[in-house]
Amino acid sequence: IYFWFPKFTGRFLDEKLGKVHFWLTFIGFHTTFLVQHWLGAQGMPRRYGDYLPTDGFTTLNTISTIGAFILGASMIPFVWNMYHSYRYGEPTVADDPWGFGNSLEWATSSPPPRHNFTSIPRIRSERPAWDAHYPDQVERARREAHGERKHRRALAQG
Repeated sequence: IYFWFPKFTGRFLDEKLGKVHFWLTFIGFHTTFLVQHWLGAQGMPRRYGDYLPTDGFTTLNTISTIGAFILGASMIPFVWNMYHSYRYGEPTVADDPWGFGNSLEWATSSPPPRHNFTSIPRIRSERPAWDAHYPDQVERARREAHGERKHRRALAQG
């Protein structure tokens, strides 16, 4: 979603809220599932409805449950970020806001028009959008590739 949102909407997601979402998800996920791994290593059987307090699994199960709530709560800043950024987010100024798209979807505007292209684009390489955005580098890369082949032939013969 974070990568494609600017293409879908023509706006960026808020980076600060994205970082909050990442850290809450990271902490919640690892608190939930790493603790469950430890419980399994201690011998807790899977898929039981409840456990006796004497089994010794209650504390870690409680920590795992708290982690699951944190993981669920991590979706709140994500949903708010999507809503707020869709309405008020910073607009993209380029067709390819990330600057390294290789395929055709990055050669059209963000968001794309209803029918994308007025005519079928002509494909001349495996990276048509990159070629369109950086024509000077395309020719340089072709020259370097050609020169490199000559160099390899000379090494193979010598």
